[in-house]
Amino acid sequence: MKYIDVHCHLDCAEYGDLDGFMQKIRAAGVEKIIAAGYDLKTSLLSAQLSQKYPFCYFTAGIHPTELKKSKEGDLKIIALLASDPKCVAIGEIGLDYHYPDTDKKMQREFFIEQLVLADKAGLPVEIHSRDCAEDMLEIIVENSPLLKNGALMHCFSHSPEIAAELEKYGLYFGFGGSSTWHGAKRAKRSIAAVSAERLLTETDSPYLSPASLAGVFPNTPASIPEILQNMAEIRGESCEKMAETVWGNAHRLFKKLKN
Repeated sequence: MKYIDVHCHLDCAEYGDLDGFMQKIRAAGVEKIIAAGYDLKTSLLSAQLSQKYPFCYFTAGIHPTELKKSKEGDLKIIALLASDPKCVAIGEIGLDYHYPDTDKKMQREFFIEQLVLADKAGLPVEIHSRDCAEDMLEIIVENSPLLKNGALMHCFSHSPEIAAELEKYGLYFGFGGSSTWHGAKRAKRSIAAVSAERLLTETDSPYLSPASLAGVFPNTPASIPEILQNMAEIRGESCEKMAETVWGNAHRLFKKLKN
């Protein structure tokens, strides 16, 4: 079986020696990973790592909670990174209303600006969406022409009803370790409800360890087999069929991934 992690973060000191870390990922059967940038520094790091490790690709973007730290000119560099042959998407971008000091106006403006950037670059986007379902849906609907290259709702946490609305606009849905937790009823319902051709596997490493590694940090892309098995069980399919579906979905969305 071929496994893929479409969203992980590699800027974690706890991973230790990166060469050994990457070998463990491959030993787990994970044949491709996408390292997600969340600010300029991590976007540049992810780009560098994609050059060193052939099975690693990357995204470049500014996360909504990192906007206040960003500087003028950062998005111009993100736009330059977008032309890299191994940059498969603009991300991680989106909305996050979890914290009380959230500047919602700024988040919306930067989110849309990065959607425009992705459209100009001919790339899909990886979207972070937390505690903002109504605003997220509104932005997606209003800016759907900018999403003709595709979009991934990373670590999808909204309801199956929201998923159904987003699916009308061709979005994909990533599920990670949190979907394996006993109490993850909404995620499990969404996995069951979303069309098979819209499902993707991710870890959001080093965060969101799966049930078998509860409380363990860091999580790693080696958790993908457990995440995929959980998805297969929810949908009543074999792991082999689920892995084949997810592999095909990833390559259809991220067109720069090499077969």
